[in-house]
Amino acid sequence: MADDPQDPFSSLPMFGDLAKALANQGPLNWDAARQFAQLSSTGGAAETNVDPAVRLALGDLARIAWYHVAQVVGSEAEAPEPQVATRGQWAQSTLEAYRHLFTDLATALGTPPASVADDEELAGDPMMSMMAGLSKMMAPAMLGMAVGSMVGRLSTRAFGVHDLPIPRQPATVTLIPSNIDQFSADWEIPTDEMRLWVLAHELAGHVLLTTPHVRDRLSDLVRQHVGGFRPDPNAVVERLGELDSGASDPMAALQQALGDPEVLLGAVTSPAQQALRPQLDTLVAVVVGYVDWIVDAVSVRIVGGSALRIAEAVRRRRVETSASDSFVEQLLGIRIGEDQVARGKAFVQGVVDRAGDDALAPLLHRADAIPTPNELDAPGLWLARLE
Repeated sequence: MADDPQDPFSSLPMFGDLAKALANQGPLNWDAARQFAQLSSTGGAAETNVDPAVRLALGDLARIAWYHVAQVVGSEAEAPEPQVATRGQWAQSTLEAYRHLFTDLATALGTPPASVADDEELAGDPMMSMMAGLSKMMAPAMLGMAVGSMVGRLSTRAFGVHDLPIPRQPATVTLIPSNIDQFSADWEIPTDEMRLWVLAHELAGHVLLTTPHVRDRLSDLVRQHVGGFRPDPNAVVERLGELDSGASDPMAALQQALGDPEVLLGAVTSPAQQALRPQLDTLVAVVVGYVDWIVDAVSVRIVGGSALRIAEAVRRRRVETSASDSFVEQLLGIRIGEDQVARGKAFVQGVVDRAGDDALAPLLHRADAIPTPNELDAPGLWLARLE
């Protein structure tokens, strides 16, 4: 059998099994993703299951929180039963819930622009051809490691599934009690008050992200975004060319640039994604703004005087999140920076100030109620259109 030019190991029988395994792994190596998610979420340490007493306590608190969330949004649905998870369990379930998105992402990143000149150059250079084939075969494993590590890192700071405002199947309310209780200890917030606040946030997110027209539209926009990546090797070179040649430590500057998520995003973001950005940003801002408004209304009732303090502590946590910590959100097209949050809150408050609390109901009941980018910054236009 002739050597396969796409398989750099085809002429090396001792590596045949490795080559076969790499060739059959698909666009993203899920074994690597799961292993690195576990390692990143736990630091390699063994985890103990969540204490059953904590599970029961959260169940009791959830019924209180749901009663008030349902009143605020006018829902007659039954309260969803909260689930609990360790960091490792949460990371694994999140990988599986967004498997279709990460697969689309890997597929898009694995399809660079075709170039006849490059193909001819590779055909004339056996070494370059072998290296290109090796790179192609290793890419799924590298992507699996990267995605798993990012999801694992996300699990070390998430309170629940709706920290990342993307619909997921199955739709659950899953909390990480260790993160919630650690945060309450760090900020000297009574544990039950912090748990109630998080439950109000998770249940409000559940209401929004299981509303069919919101769920379907946001899922569609995110999927378009992750499928729109188009690798541009020249973009990295251009970014590196912008480095300060007078830096006191050029190697440190180079290392910082290569470790900057913005370099990678700049190298793979396509014009189609940039065109999609206003719509995705608008819907994310509305979801975040409406959820925050519900939480503010509910937490005043069930947490009392600690509500503002908790909201401020969570806001600071959100704002101070580093670019590397939020990289998985950025890859999925979700931006929850201070400006985005402010736009969403301003829209919701603008609607309430003009027409009262009930004016927000169309967001849950009308498929045509999703604001346009212009309406996000001018809630009066949104109200006028719906009337």
